[in-house]
Amino acid sequence: MNRFFKGCDRMKVWVAHEKDTLRTIADKNHLQLEELITLNPCIESPDQNIAGKPVYLPSLSDFTMSDVDEIPTCTVSTDYINNWIPLTSLEDMAKTDYDVLIIGTGAGGGAVLWRLCEQWQNQGKRIGIIERGDQVLQSHARNISTMNGERLTKYFNYVSRPLPGSAPEYPGARQLFALGGRTLFWYTFTMRMHLSDLMKWPIPIDELKTYYKIAEQTMNVTGEFTTDSSYTEILLNRLWAKGYATAEKIIMAADLTPQSYGRVHTDVFYSSISFIAKALNMMTPFDLAVNARAVQILHDQGKATGVKVMSRDKNSYILKAKTVVLSASTFETPRLLLHSGIKSRALGHYLTNQSFMIGTGTMSRTEFPAALGTLGIMITQTPEKPYQVLMAGPGDFYWYQTYEVKPLTAEVGATFFCYGRTESRYENRITLNPNRLDEYGVPEIQVHFSFNEEDTAVIRKMEEGIKQIASSAGIILISRDGRPAICLMPRGDLHHDSGTCRIGDDPLTSAADQNGQIRGVSGLYVADNSALPSIGCENPTLTTVALSIRTADHIVANS
Repeated sequence: MNRFFKGCDRMKVWVAHEKDTLRTIADKNHLQLEELITLNPCIESPDQNIAGKPVYLPSLSDFTMSDVDEIPTCTVSTDYINNWIPLTSLEDMAKTDYDVLIIGTGAGGGAVLWRLCEQWQNQGKRIGIIERGDQVLQSHARNISTMNGERLTKYFNYVSRPLPGSAPEYPGARQLFALGGRTLFWYTFTMRMHLSDLMKWPIPIDELKTYYKIAEQTMNVTGEFTTDSSYTEILLNRLWAKGYATAEKIIMAADLTPQSYGRVHTDVFYSSISFIAKALNMMTPFDLAVNARAVQILHDQGKATGVKVMSRDKNSYILKAKTVVLSASTFETPRLLLHSGIKSRALGHYLTNQSFMIGTGTMSRTEFPAALGTLGIMITQTPEKPYQVLMAGPGDFYWYQTYEVKPLTAEVGATFFCYGRTESRYENRITLNPNRLDEYGVPEIQVHFSFNEEDTAVIRKMEEGIKQIASSAGIILISRDGRPAICLMPRGDLHHDSGTCRIGDDPLTSAADQNGQIRGVSGLYVADNSALPSIGCENPTLTTVALSIRTADHIVANS
């Protein structure tokens, strides 16, 4: 062993090991033997066995310097970034002429960014993307280890806000302005739209299928999330036995690939942040700014030329671009277009959202083995049943964190999420309210929305459908947390709003052509839920991503 005794000369003392001599100690410490003999006059011979005796070594400073001087010193980098994602100031973006400028970082904006970066690698193109909100989360909320179902819902309520102008006809609507948009919190249900709905679209079915496959691949869509879950498999067999042929395991955007060879899969649940991360690793640089509010689309002689943007401190900037892609949301995209003097008969009209019903129930825990797992079943629509039902559990959700302790209870809960088809109608729309301006001087919107008789008839079928499914699965419907066993959620509570800039072949019923280009302004595109001509009964996110990738490919082909 060796010890340092602190003093004015910082002498180092070595306690000799068994069979140690001055000669072996000198060899071990790369010292001159003559120097050791001088420092230790009480030791008679350099080859004397001195086990257990203290041996004085040269001073620590002399020893350290002589030992280290021969080793080259490493250089230490002082480069840094001030954020977890590279950001560009609006001042710098205003100095750049962009090939494409994207407004919004939700599902559509993220998909367009990723696809452009993938297709334009090493081509010297300049891409910019701006986000009105700030950075709220670095990943999907369900990927955050401190989140559970209750905290997730409460945190969303904190960072989002009621949609101005939604009352009284659309009272449940909320807005979230954040990097990644609502994909930070979405359920990640990724079903394709039903073929009967897609047949009415202005795009060939085979082409849509191709883009669905591209979207599913990049979003890690899987039907295996609840594989080997006894809760799911037992109830699936009960439903099949009762004739529910369309019942199957829920399809989700979830990366279930195990970690291997040092490759870490951090994004289990997909969000637009995942798209941005993929784009960052392409050979196509892009500029990203947050807290950047687009207030006006600039256009001249029927051609988009850029966007007027304001910072949080109300400074204005002009961002120049050959092509502008609007991915601001079903409400903000038409609002920006209308405020910019871009109008058409269909713009802002055909606002569509599904009716949304929730049911809660319970089952005896003794009906299942010890390893319960989670419940994730979907029952797709049929012509006789124009609604989709998703079953989740235990409780309200189909997932829980590794750290979350699930108590053993006598009963296990189940939740039904039921989405009903609604008609896309011209009278359901958003308009600008010139008497109410926001802090940036942009008129607020007013939402006009109602269910017609056909929609109401579907809602009645949804209630009966939940009852029949619960009975077939052996689930007893009960009230929970003061909520009725089956209840209709307020209009707008479901974040599946769409259609206000929908694509189509007929200028009278569509604000954009089949490629997403806004009518009357070349180089101006829409790529978000507002572009969807209809939404059926499914979560629209996968379809929005597929359509946005298709729009990006059109931009590349025509650049």
